Amino acid sequence: MIQRMKPLIRTVHLWAGLIFGTILVLQGLTGTVIGWRHELDAWLNPGLLQVAPPVGAVAGAQARPTPAQVAAVAARLANDQRYGRPDTLFLPEVHGDVYVAWYRPEKPSSNWTQGVTRQVMVDPGSLAVLGERNWGEAGLSRPLLMPTLFHLHRYLMLGDAGKLVIAVQGLALVLLTLTGIVVWWPTLTLSAFWHAITVRRGANWPKFSFQLHRAAGFYVAPVLLVLGFSGVYFNMPDWVTPAIRAAAPLTKHDKLVNASPQDAPRIDAGAAMAAAQARYPEGRVSRIGMPAKPEQPYEVRVRQPGELRRGPGATRVSVDAGSGAVLRAIDPLAARGGDWLVGTLYPLHTGEAFGAAGRILVSVVGLSPLLFFITGLVVWIKFRRKPAKRKRPAVAVAAAAGKRPAPRAPQPALGADGAGGLDDRVERA
Repeated sequence: MIQRMKPLIRTVHLWAGLIFGTILVLQGLTGTVIGWRHELDAWLNPGLLQVAPPVGAVAGAQARPTPAQVAAVAARLANDQRYGRPDTLFLPEVHGDVYVAWYRPEKPSSNWTQGVTRQVMVDPGSLAVLGERNWGEAGLSRPLLMPTLFHLHRYLMLGDAGKLVIAVQGLALVLLTLTGIVVWWPTLTLSAFWHAITVRRGANWPKFSFQLHRAAGFYVAPVLLVLGFSGVYFNMPDWVTPAIRAAAPLTKHDKLVNASPQDAPRIDAGAAMAAAQARYPEGRVSRIGMPAKPEQPYEVRVRQPGELRRGPGATRVSVDAGSGAVLRAIDPLAARGGDWLVGTLYPLHTGEAFGAAGRILVSVVGLSPLLFFITGLVVWIKFRRKPAKRKRPAVAVAAAAGKRPAPRAPQPALGADGAGGLDDRVERA
């Protein structure tokens, strides 16, 4: 049955590639770069994102900001009318990093407009403001290059409308990968399998392109499936979570409010950090979300040793803004079922779940859409032309001459899939 459906599946694969190919190439190339965005951003903007480490500290070693220092940075900004209290404060990860204060953007004028977030960088030692930039503003200058590539990858610089497009593109990537696997699937012999995963010497350009397209697809298909599925979840989680919830338990986390009275004295960011640190003493507090409304708690992010998520981590602690009590803690190390699956998507998408090797692998796979687009176009252009007029069959010639035609020898199937379709035509080219 699959063999009979292969022509249809091949057509779906072809047109999905032609329709979504350009966006997939853009997504792949930008993803290859932004997988290293923190390192590249710091290299491009040392005066904005890097400072000398404290005396006696080793540059690059893990930093340990204190609650007192966090409170001082937040107060320094809040008391300066040029900045005000930040909405979120990112803490230094290693010695030499800076504090980055984020200010919530105004709501875009339309769903097609990219929101812009103000970032202000603060020296951890002197509390001096090093500079600022608009995260989300398009540009090719050093401060704006990495934010631009990030927003191209995530939103196509189109705001909420871009999220929808990228989610559809993620579905297209899953479709292309699954149909590609079916089209690639060889007959169950060792020689056919080897034929389908290798590129042979001496082939002309169309045949070489076809063999490379087919073999490369075999090696990168598992990673592309993960990238496509996770990309859909990041942009349109409601499309994915029902399926996850049907297969495994998935906790729904509602927004919390403070248990303390609204007129109670408020704790500062340093106290919120201390509460989260006390809950996870081995963890590193990476960011603090400030309450936007009087009834809202602090939202503190922590990275625990052993988490798949690098950088900020995935541990979340909600701290009552009045009493400093922990209202809720979401621990990825204790996650099970659907919660565990959802927690793995980002580390798998970036490759960081497997350390530097995983990040390198994902960066290399990010180049594959360009490879598939070029090789697929070569094969399509070669074989979309109408075949030239064939010579009169030998049977007809013999009949016209009144002769009995010689019997034809059986012709072997040449394609790796044995379907006698495009594979055969390419191999004969």
